[in-house]
Amino acid sequence: MWCFLGKTWEKMNRLCDSMEPKVMDDDMLKLAVGEQGPQEEAGQLAKQEGILFKDVLSLQLDFRNILRIDNLWQFENLRKLQLDNNIIEKIEGLENLTHLVWLDLSFNNIETIEGLDTLVNLEDLSLFNNRISKIDSLDALVKLQVLSLGNNQIDNMMNIVYLRRFKCLRTLSLSGNPISEAEDYKMFICAYLPDLVYLDFRRIDDHTAKLAEAKHQYSIDELKHRENLMQVRLQDERAQQEELEKHKTAFVEHLNGSFLFDSMYAEDSEGNKLSYLPGVSELLEAYKDKFVIICVNIFEYGLKQQEKRKIELDTFSECVHEAIQENQEQGKCKIAQFEEKHLSSLSAIQEESELPNIEKMILECSADVSELFNKLMMLEMQLVEQLEETINMFERNIVDMVGLFIENVQSLMAQCRDLENHHHEKLLEISISTLEKIVKGDLDEDLPDDLRALFVDKDTIVNAVGASHDIHLLKIDNREDELVTRINSWCTRLVDKIHKDEIMRNRKRVKEINQYIDHMQSELDNLEYSDILD
Repeated sequence: MWCFLGKTWEKMNRLCDSMEPKVMDDDMLKLAVGEQGPQEEAGQLAKQEGILFKDVLSLQLDFRNILRIDNLWQFENLRKLQLDNNIIEKIEGLENLTHLVWLDLSFNNIETIEGLDTLVNLEDLSLFNNRISKIDSLDALVKLQVLSLGNNQIDNMMNIVYLRRFKCLRTLSLSGNPISEAEDYKMFICAYLPDLVYLDFRRIDDHTAKLAEAKHQYSIDELKHRENLMQVRLQDERAQQEELEKHKTAFVEHLNGSFLFDSMYAEDSEGNKLSYLPGVSELLEAYKDKFVIICVNIFEYGLKQQEKRKIELDTFSECVHEAIQENQEQGKCKIAQFEEKHLSSLSAIQEESELPNIEKMILECSADVSELFNKLMMLEMQLVEQLEETINMFERNIVDMVGLFIENVQSLMAQCRDLENHHHEKLLEISISTLEKIVKGDLDEDLPDDLRALFVDKDTIVNAVGASHDIHLLKIDNREDELVTRINSWCTRLVDKIHKDEIMRNRKRVKEINQYIDHMQSELDNLEYSDILD
């Protein structure tokens, strides 16, 4: 009796423990992988050599009372993840699972769809039986085919319109939500999601699809029109962004118009006030036209120079590739010639019965291995010298091109400063003349109050004109400094990368040669005379 009660108490303790929230730690994950091991290659490895989480493709973590998703970053190649029937409240900790195709989060306590932005390969998502009230935050799931959202709290039929962006979606489950009780539920979904094949686990027949389309045709046509307009706008924005990136690559973005000129006056309160002086409007307009022409000249020159740099880089890359390919082919020929002779020598050794002759032949084979090593290393040394010369020539060319570009841009920027200095002088003349008229009472025009406040004395107006001038020169200087700094940094990074890549290539090639030679020599060293003589 006492034994029976003891066992019953032990079972109750285990049941209580299983109901407590669990932490998703390494111990749980190791246990899960181990349990699933017999069906997966990764599981076998886990038992024999230790767990290799990065090799696991499928992971079941259902019915484990998990409260929080954590420590899954190690499963970088995971394809299928089962987290159903837990007590998870928030979708998180999945950002590194970029190869995930199948995800089951059903029967949890999730209220908001989130944390899925990096799962761009996800095709099947189940959020069945949670507490979700809104369908959103799925934008990144462009490959989504199956979506299960049944038994949630979705009550707004317009949520369905959001799903139109998922062109691959073929299966949708929404039964058990408040919207599924609406009279027009099925027809609405069939009309707004015309590519859907299955709704709530039932195939949508052609007759229902046609009825739905006819019933909602006007609304659908209007929606399609808005979507088309949106698509055109997005395409325009994308094209503009691509164009901007192209300009940034040439270091002349926003110089194909009045952006720099406008930026000079954006924070220039004094200059904006002075623009209302008689005669300044025409002066400013002429100044802007000439200034913008110079900026456009910089812009067009920058694009041409970028194209020249690209051609230079492409030509260099092609030369390097051809040199490496030619060198590799020569190496392969020498290895093929060696292996042909080597195999023949090994056969001769196998057939030889006299020990002195065998030793002599092995020594000859060893000499052949050494000779091959010397030939391959000589080829590599020749390639290193050839590439070093090519890289140095490219470096000189690209540095000269960048230097010439900077020199010409600085010359054009100097013209912008000359224009600004000329404008400053003219503006100062007009301001002093206006001050004299105000003092004499000869000014006919009415000036805005904030502008008239600058004409209290000569020092005040001179300081105002000077402050405006300083702001303009600073903007020009900053844009020039930014351009020069960026292109110099680009040039330095490019040249450094080319040198580092060549060092890495050389090290890798020398390692390959040594490994191959060591292998061939090891075969000879391990050759046992007794085996040969037998």
